[in-house]
Amino acid sequence: MTQLTAASVFADGGIIAYPTEAVFGLGCDPDNSQAIKKLLALKQRPQEKGLILLAGNYSQLLPYVDDNAIPQDKRFSVLSRWPDGITQVLPAKPGLSELLTGQFTSIAVRVTSQPDVVALCQATGKPIVSTSANLTGQPPATTWQQVEQGLGEQVDFIIKGETLGFTKPSTIIDALTGETFRQ
Repeated sequence: MTQLTAASVFADGGIIAYPTEAVFGLGCDPDNSQAIKKLLALKQRPQEKGLILLAGNYSQLLPYVDDNAIPQDKRFSVLSRWPDGITQVLPAKPGLSELLTGQFTSIAVRVTSQPDVVALCQATGKPIVSTSANLTGQPPATTWQQVEQGLGEQVDFIIKGETLGFTKPSTIIDALTGETFRQ
């Protein structure tokens, strides 16, 4: 039997639990609609809310973000907010799956320095869908042991790493206006 890796589970449409800056996330391949539907069902999360994409660098987000819609005078402030802790809502590429964008024409994205996530994104060449590791309305898991205890049967792979030690989930802002959606 071959050893499962996070990248192979990702490629096979599995759900991965992984450490982020403050909490554990649940994610999958953003280009696999079956995997996203499985993730939404596991979390009991309404599709209309949309999902976050988490990447190791901005270039991994380019297939999903309408980079040309970011005004030149905003570009530096957008890119200088990363890595870590700030999720930015940016214009989505036209035709991007509503499973990712929900009811919006934008996509929520973040670049992280969390080493396990960076390594996974490098191995797959793309970002990972990111939503907190919990059922909707429950507190998010902050350790892999909590994920194993609460969602272990429903998750295909758990990266047994550590968060970056932030005390709260990422702030979510509109990258172009600066409006804060979640502090």
